[in-house]
Amino acid sequence: MGVTGCGKTTVGAQLAQECGWEFLDADAFHPQRNIAKMQRGEALTDADRRPWLDRLNRLLRERAGAGKSLVLACSALKDAYRVRLARDCKSLRFILLDGDKTLIRARLAARRGHYMNPALLDSQFAILERPQDALVLDVAAGAGALVQQIRAALRDQASEAR
Repeated sequence: MGVTGCGKTTVGAQLAQECGWEFLDADAFHPQRNIAKMQRGEALTDADRRPWLDRLNRLLRERAGAGKSLVLACSALKDAYRVRLARDCKSLRFILLDGDKTLIRARLAARRGHYMNPALLDSQFAILERPQDALVLDVAAGAGALVQQIRAALRDQASEAR
């Protein structure tokens, strides 16, 4: 989870590949009206997000019910969004890819082919509610290092659960 441009897709896809899990990018599940708003530089409202979060929650529950692990790259900036996303998903873990706004803005400037308007970065930082129960990692470390940190944390959690 994290603001646009923090590396959710890059890190999530690499993590999923290394773990042999499915990868889903929440951006691919937005309805067209949400995409159009973001392209225009308009921030989504909570009402815009509710059906999207419910759809993602259904996907998470379906995969868990089938015994499948997956990585979902999703902004999940507010606590209410994370609660809605995690409903009835007991093994869901959040990882906040955190970083300096200047670094992330530079990454957005170099990004091509994404519908998210970089002008929305400030609004995303403004609504970000830092989770109390998430692994928080600094994106300056780079994708490979972040994936290794996440894998180590997941191994540690699995060991503690035994």
